[in-house]
Amino acid sequence: MLDLVVLAPVPGRAAALDIVPDPTFAQAIVGPGAAIVPPHALIDAIAPITGKLLKVFPHAYVIVAPSGVGVLVHLGIDTVHLKGAGFTLRAQQGDTVTAGDVIVSFDVPAIVAAGRDPIVPVIVLDRKAADITLADVIGQGADIAAGDTFLTVNR
Repeated sequence: MLDLVVLAPVPGRAAALDIVPDPTFAQAIVGPGAAIVPPHALIDAIAPITGKLLKVFPHAYVIVAPSGVGVLVHLGIDTVHLKGAGFTLRAQQGDTVTAGDVIVSFDVPAIVAAGRDPIVPVIVLDRKAADITLADVIGQGADIAAGDTFLTVNR
């Protein structure tokens, strides 16, 4: 089996998961991954992998690759409480998407104005930290563009 490359779903500054201000993500309880601190702008969140949109909410989505690997993209922390404000869905649950397709438009300034942290955890579901390889930019805290290689799921 080939490794699964996971793309950055949003632009911004790459960060280790442990800086996410939510222990469920920071302690990798949901799964391993990394995060992106997005720019304060209206941005599009894209599909980080090709697959089926298993779950789609305004603030989060899960895509499952044909191999069965699932990736969760969570747009901000506690943004579920905004009830969709600041987000515009561009795809629907059940859609088959290609890596790079726009899933949600994300109004970062509106999220910040509502008192929420806009950091974007990207989580590989049902895997251990040893199952993934993070891109070098994550450890360096470097800027990353949406669509850049973010991490790899080792098969």
